[in-house]
Amino acid sequence: MTGPCFVDANVLVYSIDVTEPLKQQLAQALLDRLWRQECARSSIQAVNEFYSVVTRKLRHVITPQDAWARVEALLEWNPQPVDATLLRRASVIEMRHKLSWWDSLIVAAARLQHCALLYSEDLQHGAVLDGVKIVNPFVAEVQEDPAQYGAQLLSPHRPRGRPRKRAA
Repeated sequence: MTGPCFVDANVLVYSIDVTEPLKQQLAQALLDRLWRQECARSSIQAVNEFYSVVTRKLRHVITPQDAWARVEALLEWNPQPVDATLLRRASVIEMRHKLSWWDSLIVAAARLQHCALLYSEDLQHGAVLDGVKIVNPFVAEVQEDPAQYGAQLLSPHRPRGRPRKRAA
């Protein structure tokens, strides 16, 4: 079983965003796995952002009633509340890592819930902030094994060294 993993609002939004089918598929697969393993975590801030985005920017995708039903499901994750402990931790993270206040709150919420991974598109993939590794689920899948996509990766740069003689 995987340890607790924090899910940021953008991953939640992409899970229903039909205008981004690849990201939607990846986000849904991630959320399905985290639900099955019962290791998903989030915060009240992320849940609020999810509801706001899907009912204002993605109105054509989901009704407010359906969005609220999803919020009710997310509340089962016991999202990290915005309280004095979170604010103090976020303040330290903001100063230490020079993050925005909102990103600091997300990292602090992940840390307070003992998450080793934070799934987000908004932070630097692979960075470790306050002991939490940032994973962009939309980049991670592509970087794992380029060979599985059947395309050769060609460098745009000239090869170094002396050109090799071709066999006659």
